[in-house]
Amino acid sequence: MNDESEDEWAYAPIGTLEGLLQRGRGLGALSAQGDPTADRLVYDCVRRDCRWDSQVDDRHLYLARLIRDLELSPAPVISLLAGDEDDCERATGVLELLARSGSVEARQVLRSYIREGEHWVDVLESVAGCWPVEWWDDLADAARSRLTGDEPLLWRCEPWVRWQLRPRNAAPSGKRPVADAEAGLSGRELLDVLADPGAADSARAGALWALAERPAESALIPLVPSLVTADGRRPLPVLSRAVRRLGALAVPAAREWATDARPWLSWAGKMVLAEHGETRDLPVLIGELVAHWKARDWCGPERLAAGLARFGPQAAEAAPLLRRLWLRTPHSYERPAYLKALAAIDPAGLEHAYVESLWDCESDARLLGIASAPDVPLVRERLVQLRDDPMEEPEVRSAAGAR
Repeated sequence: MNDESEDEWAYAPIGTLEGLLQRGRGLGALSAQGDPTADRLVYDCVRRDCRWDSQVDDRHLYLARLIRDLELSPAPVISLLAGDEDDCERATGVLELLARSGSVEARQVLRSYIREGEHWVDVLESVAGCWPVEWWDDLADAARSRLTGDEPLLWRCEPWVRWQLRPRNAAPSGKRPVADAEAGLSGRELLDVLADPGAADSARAGALWALAERPAESALIPLVPSLVTADGRRPLPVLSRAVRRLGALAVPAAREWATDARPWLSWAGKMVLAEHGETRDLPVLIGELVAHWKARDWCGPERLAAGLARFGPQAAEAAPLLRRLWLRTPHSYERPAYLKALAAIDPAGLEHAYVESLWDCESDARLLGIASAPDVPLVRERLVQLRDDPMEEPEVRSAAGAR
């Protein structure tokens, strides 16, 4: 990581190579070729996690491909393995891909780390999900010798499934199990639990979980504004899922929720309108998109964009803002949604965006580029590269080959 604090750090301007690389833009990968500052900037993006949301934004393949194509040394990436858990995760994601692309050094370094490194379990699970089985299967004995039995793992992925290793206390799955008492209640009984102001948060949350697994209950709609925790600070868990299950039934109420002063309820209403609203709801949706832009709130416009796309050219007022979001957002995971929305609303001039997307950090963006980029020599050359790149996602390789 860089020395400056998170409060002091900011994304570089979008018109610079540094800003493009930080955002994972395809134009950054294209512009890096032949730029004398590219090596330093690429390494900086590996050292500092520039992802807006590290859970969904992709960068590993983007950076690994830059290191390979610019013929940069992997040494600065290898040095990150000695850092904290986050540093190790970023380094592993890049090195395991470089190994797939033929780097013997990257492969040997990660195998050695599994035998001796601090965060070896995370690294082992990562390479087991990325590499051919013969590259890691012989590490079983080394792994057994390092296990304590108390590792907080799901133990439902490779290599543990193949090796049939289980801890003494296997963790539960990520899906919340509905208690037998909740599962056995009728819809009316579950609604009564939700309507009871004296019910514990856990009981109300359980009832909501159970309802979210069943067909939509219209009687849930008037309860939605009251489905908050006892302290009134936040909605009950899984409320958004339960509301989404209501679908178009919730549209009349959603128009009221959308104007509520409570941000969580206002957002729930707008998401219903984005998915099921009518032309009369366009001003509300466009207004929310404008608010996100002004606040530089990069999480959420994706769903607004998908909703606006339903209206096609009727949502033309949103097109300039969608273009700005596509150009500037650091939240790369949402970028393909803006391009899809523009294709539905105002596709004029998107050819260059589709070409650039062939180099984008997000696989969904590359798939859009593969499907829609014009038939020109640069695109044909890139399609061959994507088809034949051992680091590339299988779906992208297949689509490039078919195109």
